[in-house]
Amino acid sequence: MNKVKGLIRKIKIPEGLEVEVERNELHAKSNGEEIKRRFPKVTVEKEEKNVVIRTKLSTRRERKQINTIVAHINNIFKGLQEKFIYKLQICAVHFPINVSLKDNEIIIKNFLGESKERKVKIPEKVEVKIENDIIAIKSADKEAAGQVAANIEKATQIKDKDRRIFQDGIFMIEKAGKKV
Repeated sequence: MNKVKGLIRKIKIPEGLEVEVERNELHAKSNGEEIKRRFPKVTVEKEEKNVVIRTKLSTRRERKQINTIVAHINNIFKGLQEKFIYKLQICAVHFPINVSLKDNEIIIKNFLGESKERKVKIPEKVEVKIENDIIAIKSADKEAAGQVAANIEKATQIKDKDRRIFQDGIFMIEKAGKKV
């Protein structure tokens, strides 16, 4: 009888990070920042200075799941050591776009001459800074920073017009430190 063994992957915990695992939920802390993430359908445990991920089966689907979870955990560890930075550029050809911060929202005014404001909410763990025509988004959580950047880009997406002529908008120029 053939026995199908499960997969086991170990990730070393970097120096200076506090990591706790409770019921497949990972809590990582460093420098006052904390990231929590739950990983269903796999077993996540902490053994000495490693985070261990296990599955019951060793199918292609489980291998994909484990590799994705390993990438998420590595991103959590990288983000707690050095924050992820996304940069967007404001491009205005027809009308000057006014972008400002108010409370936990980015307010985009005068986009394509519209009088209606476009708003994007910012989660608490994400920092946003606007300098001239560059918007810098910084966070230890890569998913949160990326989602805010995507929401800003989506808020200025042009529909029903020729993109060759109407090139206005806010576009991503740097993703997590890499030029786009």
